[in-house]
Amino acid sequence: MGRRGPAPTPTPILLARGSRRATKNRLNSEARGPDGTPACPDWLDADAQARWAELVPQLEAMGVLTLVDQGAVARYCHLWVRWRKAEEFIAQHGEMYPLKDDKGRTKCVQPWPQVATANKLALQLTRLEQEFGLTPAARTRIHVTKRPATGADNAKLKFFQRSA
Repeated sequence: MGRRGPAPTPTPILLARGSRRATKNRLNSEARGPDGTPACPDWLDADAQARWAELVPQLEAMGVLTLVDQGAVARYCHLWVRWRKAEEFIAQHGEMYPLKDDKGRTKCVQPWPQVATANKLALQLTRLEQEFGLTPAARTRIHVTKRPATGADNAKLKFFQRSA
């Protein structure tokens, strides 16, 4: 069974909002990724690397990318290429093909396997897009300050770490 309710808001965001919930004992259990841009993995094919080159600058501009996101972004780019190939096949051949009997008469129509593949990949891509804030609804749930943390912000974080 999955987790219930909305995803918890990270403590730095609660601090930026001035929320009283930021003082709860949550800060010590939250992981923060190191700042920086992840390198494109060599194992991605040329199409996935091209998608990486398009996506990473957009994620950096949004302020949601860290070094530890390399695997998730690579997975997204890889799945995106597979999804595009399945969609291209469907565009070229249609969604269904006829099944014929021994006499050449059409018995029924069957969906191509690429239709199910495209649908499953679209669901996986949507989940990853929501994690990175790549959909309009997901962006309403992500609040990022694009400025580096000031000394006052670091002092607040250290205070909450000591008091926990």
